[in-house]
Amino acid sequence: MFKDLDPLLHSQQRLAIISLLIPVEEADFVFLKEKTGTTAGNLSVHLDKLSEAGYIEIRKFIDGRRPRTVCRITSRGIDAFETYVQALQGYINSKRE
Repeated sequence: MFKDLDPLLHSQQRLAIISLLIPVEEADFVFLKEKTGTTAGNLSVHLDKLSEAGYIEIRKFIDGRRPRTVCRITSRGIDAFETYVQALQGYINSKRE
């Protein structure tokens, strides 16, 4: 009856990151840090987990003299997010039945 929820996306911070990346082409580390309200170290850990799962791609480069990290969601990440939302809707709709 109830579908399993993706444990990677069930984390509040990782769900926030994916939600922020869905509507944009890409987002940099500073933007994600500000919007999620997390520390740089914590954000790095969450980004690594999402990247290892193939949900996001991370690109690191030097912009002038500053190092930059830019993330974008992958098609696998979009699919995982949509599946997660559908599973949550199943939980919500079960109360109505």
